[in-house]
Amino acid sequence: MARAEAGTGTGHAVGSTAIPQRWTLDPAGDWHYWWISLMVLPILYNWVVLILRCCFPEVQEAHVGLWRGLDGLSDALYLLDIAVRLHTGFLEDGILVQDISRTRRRYLCSWSFPWDVAAVLPTELLCLLPGVPGVPGVPAARANRCLRAPRLFEAFDQCETRTGWPNTFRVAKLMMYLVLGIHWHGCLYFALSARLGLGTDPWVCPAFARPLRRYLHSFYFSTLVLAMVGDTPAPQREEEFLFTIAGFLLAVLGFATITGSISAVIANLSAADATFYPDTGPVRRYLWARGVGGQLARRVARWHQHLRMQRKLPVERAVLQHLPRGLRAEVAASVHLPALRRVGLFHGWGHEVLRQLVLRLRPQVFGPGEFVCRRGDVGHEMYFIREGRLAVVAEDGVTQLAVLGEGLYFGEISLINIKGNTAGNRRTANILSIGYSDLFCLGKEDLAEVLAEFPHARTAMEAKGRELLLGMGRLDTGAEAAAAAAEAEAERQLQGLEVALEGLQTRAARLLAQLEASALRMALRIQRLEGQLHLRTGTPQDTESNRDAGSPQGP
Repeated sequence: MARAEAGTGTGHAVGSTAIPQRWTLDPAGDWHYWWISLMVLPILYNWVVLILRCCFPEVQEAHVGLWRGLDGLSDALYLLDIAVRLHTGFLEDGILVQDISRTRRRYLCSWSFPWDVAAVLPTELLCLLPGVPGVPGVPAARANRCLRAPRLFEAFDQCETRTGWPNTFRVAKLMMYLVLGIHWHGCLYFALSARLGLGTDPWVCPAFARPLRRYLHSFYFSTLVLAMVGDTPAPQREEEFLFTIAGFLLAVLGFATITGSISAVIANLSAADATFYPDTGPVRRYLWARGVGGQLARRVARWHQHLRMQRKLPVERAVLQHLPRGLRAEVAASVHLPALRRVGLFHGWGHEVLRQLVLRLRPQVFGPGEFVCRRGDVGHEMYFIREGRLAVVAEDGVTQLAVLGEGLYFGEISLINIKGNTAGNRRTANILSIGYSDLFCLGKEDLAEVLAEFPHARTAMEAKGRELLLGMGRLDTGAEAAAAAAEAEAERQLQGLEVALEGLQTRAARLLAQLEASALRMALRIQRLEGQLHLRTGTPQDTESNRDAGSPQGP
């Protein structure tokens, strides 16, 4: 539930489970979800039991007290559900509205309200009219309780969204629809058989003594008809022909749709796996077309098998790309942040830096005997060991110099521009995967983006890289000092150029001001000379408009 704010129509966080002072439900919250999940029981009860009690009078007569209690409980839940819907908020401009007067008005004006009221009308009172039989008239009069089916569909939709096994839930839901359809068809078949006479011909239900045996025979007969298996007795009378034809039409239209949906869901299971894991088919066909086989083909097959067996996803970015950036960062952080914190390089780094890193990490899986990098190669990525063991091997590829385990990292020296690094951006060691190794890969461009946003992280990484290069003897301190001096000299020259540029700009501005002043003085002097000339010659001075028009005045 969500707590409403006094005097406003907005509430707090979606999905909160705190009990409110003003009783208002969030339609996306846990309380609403559990309530509509509870409403599945009375709705299914009415859909399953009412038709059974109508068509099998023995079942109704044998447990009258039980049915009255369950009917009363079902009606009470229906009424409570109306109260819940009166207090269920809704979204307006993306904000949860929890004003009770508005939620009530919205529900009362919706199309759901008349159906909900019709579903709880006491239609059993019709059985009190003269000439109306009491049994099985009471269950038949409660047929309006089946009008709450839309609430059932709403509950199924929310459950499908929340469950961790949506495809399994879809199959179970479709199977329930299938069984419910067979149940209704079987009950109607028995009602028709009872009207025509039990055991009067091979098509109708035999006159078994036990109600359970009658129901099982009816259910079996309906399964054969709706599944269009055949092997059913031929109808003998017009009513039997019409009922059989209706069953076949229902099987063709309805049950074919349901079974087709089940097949589509099952097919989607393989499609969903293909979304997460690489498809082995194209790789196998490529290897076969290029004549690649033997040990190499078996290594490729074992790599694909390892991904599926260990549930490792090499395309996490593609899976999460539809999520907003903030939510994607939270998901990636919850999955990878614990492993990233075990990396010694990131000890002391802030949470925000690590959140930016996890968005750029790419998982990679290396098989046994596979080189992650070789000495002398140009480095474009650095690696973090999430799981597995890697060996630093000599040039022969066999002699192990060191073993790297979970939480360690390598390759950062090739990505960081450390002054005095004699190796440049080349790899300094051969790294071999001993078994299957699960690594995080961080590209050079991605690392540069993160370090540009967080300079303190760059400083810490450069310090660790410089310490490592000193231990390996690959840091030329003289070259580092020379590079630092050259950088300082370049900075000094740059500052000098900036000062000179500012001086030139000031001088240019001064010259421009002098030029404008000289032009103004020249224009004033010319105007004064023209006036003196007109006075001496006795010629009146041209007006502004005449000069503009180009027509001189006469003497």
